[in-house]
Amino acid sequence: MLIKVLDEEGNLSSASNVDLATVVRLYNAHSAAVVITRKLAGGTTVGSLSVGTLDTVLLEKDATDTLTAASNGSSMKVVKIAYGN
Repeated sequence: MLIKVLDEEGNLSSASNVDLATVVRLYNAHSAAVVITRKLAGGTTVGSLSVGTLDTVLLEKDATDTLTAASNGSSMKVVKIAYGN
């Protein structure tokens, strides 16, 4: 897996479009799984997924979509990336 970092890493302590990213790398540094919800710019929920403890997930989204963590958002590290195989 090859990724290109396009911005500084942040967290999901509040809803974020991750600098208008279309692909993001999520890393769960918390001691429990964290549920991440993807919403359209208008607030409509698209879907959600759980990210396990110490797991990394690459997520594709539309640039204006936001991501939120159900809890422990400050432990959910997120960064805008480009992705290639």
